[in-house]
Amino acid sequence: MNSNRKITIIAFDADDTLWVNEPYFQEAEKQFCILLENYHSPQIVSQELFKTEMKNLHSYGFGIKGFILCMIETANRVSNKTVSSDIIDKIIEIGHELLQKPIELLHGVQETLDALNGNYKLVVATKGDLLDQERKLKKSGLEHYFHHIEIMSDKKVSDYQKLLKHLDCQPENFLMLGNSIKSDIVPVLELGAYSAHIPYHVTWTHEQQEDELKHEKFIQLQSIDEILSYLR
Repeated sequence: MNSNRKITIIAFDADDTLWVNEPYFQEAEKQFCILLENYHSPQIVSQELFKTEMKNLHSYGFGIKGFILCMIETANRVSNKTVSSDIIDKIIEIGHELLQKPIELLHGVQETLDALNGNYKLVVATKGDLLDQERKLKKSGLEHYFHHIEIMSDKKVSDYQKLLKHLDCQPENFLMLGNSIKSDIVPVLELGAYSAHIPYHVTWTHEQQEDELKHEKFIQLQSIDEILSYLR
């Protein structure tokens, strides 16, 4: 793709693009549903938790702390305010365990960053809790690759516009890689930049998008290291 020769800055989503994240949340949700099995079925508890997350997203943003608060609120609601303090303690414990999860790099990440380093400015552009994302980046051992770290409250067109302005980068010189069509791909394409989708086997319901995407600046990958062939 000859037009990719214009690219000077490459941005990476973090969770489920550079390292494992969503499976930990899904396991935590299973534990939460089991805690409340005396009140409702796991399916109903899961649905209620998602409703709570969506209701509070504008206030809590994305991340573990908001997830913990949403679990507590959901437990209180589905139990008609009869949930025990022991269960609340266990919910908080689930959250603390999430915050201590190991950082497991995904296949090909290290090799890809090694190959791109020095030839492009590399950036992290990710959503999530500031302290938690900083912790994960530090533990990952990848921090030294990146020219800039942007932990975003959301990933809409306006958020990417702010990022490009800060980087002093034109859209045609920018490439975003990520696992979420909704957050990492569509807004970037709307901005006029390039984006590459790397599918992950588990995706949060809020980030799922079923429509097939076709765009001249869209690249579909199967693994992160495949981007190297597009940039030659």
